[in-house]
Amino acid sequence: MTASDQAGTANPLLRPWTGPHGLPPFESIAPEHFRPAFDTALAEQQAEIAAIAGSSEKSTFANTIEALERSGLALKRVGGVFFNLAGSHTNDAIQAIEREMAPILAKHRNSIFMNEALFQRVEALYRDRERLGLNPEQARVLDRYRTIFIRAGAQLDPEKKKRLAAITERLASLGTQFAQNVLADERSYKLVLDGEADLAGLPSFLREAAAQAAEDSGLKGKHVITLSRSSIEPFLQFSSRRDLREQAFKAWAARGDSGNATDNKAIIAEMVALRAERAKLLGYATFADFKLADTMAKTPDAVLKLLNEVWTPARERARRERDDLQTQAQSQGDNIEIAPWDWRYYAEQVRMARHNLDEATIKPYFQLDRIIEAAFDTAHRLFGLTFEELQDFPRYHPDIRAWQVRDSGGAPIGIFIGDYFARSSKRSGAWMSAFRSQERLTGDIRPIIVNVMNFAKGGPGEPSLLSFDDARTLFHEFGHALHGLLSNVTYPLLAGTSVSTDFVELPSQLYEHWLSQPDILRRYATHYRTGEPIPEELLQRLMAARNFNQGFATVEYLASAFVDIDLHRLADPGELDAAAFEKQSLERIGMPREIIMRHRTPHFAHVFSGDGYSSGYYSYLWSEVLDADAFTAFEETGDAFNGELADKLKRFIYSAGNLRDPAEAYKAFRGRLPTPDALLAKRGLVATPAA
Repeated sequence: MTASDQAGTANPLLRPWTGPHGLPPFESIAPEHFRPAFDTALAEQQAEIAAIAGSSEKSTFANTIEALERSGLALKRVGGVFFNLAGSHTNDAIQAIEREMAPILAKHRNSIFMNEALFQRVEALYRDRERLGLNPEQARVLDRYRTIFIRAGAQLDPEKKKRLAAITERLASLGTQFAQNVLADERSYKLVLDGEADLAGLPSFLREAAAQAAEDSGLKGKHVITLSRSSIEPFLQFSSRRDLREQAFKAWAARGDSGNATDNKAIIAEMVALRAERAKLLGYATFADFKLADTMAKTPDAVLKLLNEVWTPARERARRERDDLQTQAQSQGDNIEIAPWDWRYYAEQVRMARHNLDEATIKPYFQLDRIIEAAFDTAHRLFGLTFEELQDFPRYHPDIRAWQVRDSGGAPIGIFIGDYFARSSKRSGAWMSAFRSQERLTGDIRPIIVNVMNFAKGGPGEPSLLSFDDARTLFHEFGHALHGLLSNVTYPLLAGTSVSTDFVELPSQLYEHWLSQPDILRRYATHYRTGEPIPEELLQRLMAARNFNQGFATVEYLASAFVDIDLHRLADPGELDAAAFEKQSLERIGMPREIIMRHRTPHFAHVFSGDGYSSGYYSYLWSEVLDADAFTAFEETGDAFNGELADKLKRFIYSAGNLRDPAEAYKAFRGRLPTPDALLAKRGLVATPAA
């Protein structure tokens, strides 16, 4: 028996998931179970690693690489539950454990990938790889393990290893604190609207959502705007109270930048300095050079080339948009200069004037339940999947839903969980994660995939209504979910979304294209009261307005990508002033004063709540080059659901995990690598060539 088997009788986290549908026993798990479960699981993997590294047998793929892949099963189970809850349904106890465990888990990882004896066993296999008779997947796993060991410091001398270990442990603690500070600022802010004057301009769907938010906050009878995007963005679109827009916008922009206990600027300075030092220890000039070496982009210069190609037309488009907004404000007697808290308000008016289209007209046709059905139907038409909603299953929150997912032959392939509504226990944003990933090495392990959103909940008896952008976000995250659900690999290291950051967004961003297919919208965009499909004339206006405000959207995104890469190109950050650096970086690119970064540095969780997208926020644009080109392949056939292409897409992208180098995977699907042309056309930043 393993240590976790022996301890598992008392701790639900250490028992096999044998309950309904193989889901974790959420309702039996309490915060006090996590630390003992982590301790047991860590000890178990440490013993497994010691046995592999200390073996007297000659290194083989089975006794070294496969043994590594089989190790830490209990730790994967415990961590899968813990970190999902830490993001989607946290509390003070979980946050305390998260702060405590961050450096411990980093130290544990260091103990594996800096283990000299273990690395030498891997290196011996790598040197002899041509004579081992490995299949392509095994060769890929060996190559990836060697790369991971080297990038973790396995080749450093003992003193450098010691320093690198200290750096990674400190970075883990800082990243955890950064994320918790942002969440604290988001949870603590409420703009209370008291009376009709405060509600001026707000449509009924937003009033209902704000009333529900107020009731959830114990302020029944009032209305509350929170810092969740699904709350504050429509408020900025519709509120005619400029003073309240400014107040809410400044609070939104100042998350992590308040000068109090949750201020993140000192954390940023320390993290950037530690990352630069880490890169130098590993032989790289800057952290950006280190991070990008293991991506499709390869170098900071390649990233900056793409960013600059798009920046110039995007900024010019944004300037024209600003002039339109200024004209709109003056036309109605508003003697102002457009400020960041005005952009969405006047943009909504210009969109109405230009396309006869406003959010209040669109939203009644975009019910959450119907858009979920649309995402499922798209997966059925492309990949043959079916989704059966579960009723009796363990839940970590009453709002979550779950579906059994089956392939075209009716065989179960995994469980999909949807966690759609904003709440104070959830961090902002939207993401996909896994409670369990697919693999076949330790059995027929089927994935448990979750999508987490922050949509506004409808009032009592009312459905949750989405903006078109919300609906696109749902399709985006479901594209990630399919990447996890369709995974078809043997080795855990290669499963699902375990690919480079500038490739991982391809399946998600590509999937967004199917939301805009007219036959999908005609079928699923139905009025929440009458059930009538979206009128054809409104559908045409919606499609015509898809690229409205794209200058703004592209500029706010690119600004964040530039600041990220600029921060991490610093060879010697010194005593970094994060606020001053952000300002200088934006001045260098000529940032329009009427727009701010999509994610200002003090709350830039993609980059500072962990290593994930550090030097990597450009990845969305890099992947968009791929997704725009990939969907063009479908358009060229005249059939957005072309079966032959869908089969290739599934084989080489959605189900292939990290079986291949990303460039080779894309070429296997498309036959070549793309250029940015399709991206620029998709965003409306260049004129589409005439037919």
